[in-house]
Amino acid sequence: MKTYLTLALSILLLGLVGCSTVSETGRRQLILPSVLQNENQTGLAAFADIKKSEKISTDSKATAQVQRVGNRIKDSVMKSHPMSDAEWEFVLFDSDQVNAFALPGGKVGVYTGLLKLVSSDDELAIVIGHEIAHVTSHHGSERASQTSLANVLSQVGSSALGYSELGDTAKKGIMLAYTGAAQGTLLKYSRDHETEADVIGMQFASGAGYNPQAAVTFWKKMAAQGGKSQSSGVSAMIEKWTSTHPPDAERIAKLESLVPKYMPVYEQAKLQYK
Repeated sequence: MKTYLTLALSILLLGLVGCSTVSETGRRQLILPSVLQNENQTGLAAFADIKKSEKISTDSKATAQVQRVGNRIKDSVMKSHPMSDAEWEFVLFDSDQVNAFALPGGKVGVYTGLLKLVSSDDELAIVIGHEIAHVTSHHGSERASQTSLANVLSQVGSSALGYSELGDTAKKGIMLAYTGAAQGTLLKYSRDHETEADVIGMQFASGAGYNPQAAVTFWKKMAAQGGKSQSSGVSAMIEKWTSTHPPDAERIAKLESLVPKYMPVYEQAKLQYK
């Protein structure tokens, strides 16, 4: 019982000291201070490793595009997130991956495969803005904190069941149900993070003078490239529950609804880049 009480107290203390807010959306999030404290150091080390293991593109024109767009997004981000300790760097990696990423510390990577899909600086800005939004919202640290807390809760559950009068079969069933619920919760947070990064990323891109409508055109192309058939009914519910990303149609509809909000921001910001 002592172990159970100790773990329960640990959860309470973690909850009290780990709360923060995403400034752009007002969403409350729980992040362990120990995780947040090492965020930049972890990002810088990871990016250094990636540059050693991945081939850096020698295409000067494509690299210039990534750095041009990246630096404008950086300026937009810095208006609301000073990030004085960031060591900004935008690197183009030579790979067919249709992907990009951002890490704490101002490190951004784009793959040449993505540049083959985007048709303008505006679409590239949407992607880079989205990836940086994950960093400014501390989504990585939040997920790491959630995983740590889920592990602690699992230990609490195991300890509590150890003192119960339930049989082994019932105990296994309860733990299996807990594991499924915890996994579903973490996946939901991942989907929520993607949606939040879409919203904030559009704000960053618009503030850098890039057309927010590009978010809709880009994600429609991504959806078409995925080639997934649209599920419905129970199948759609299961697919959504087990996915780390929101359904394509839902994501695109959300982005379309946001375009009118950010068009004035874009119209004003683009004047400084003429």
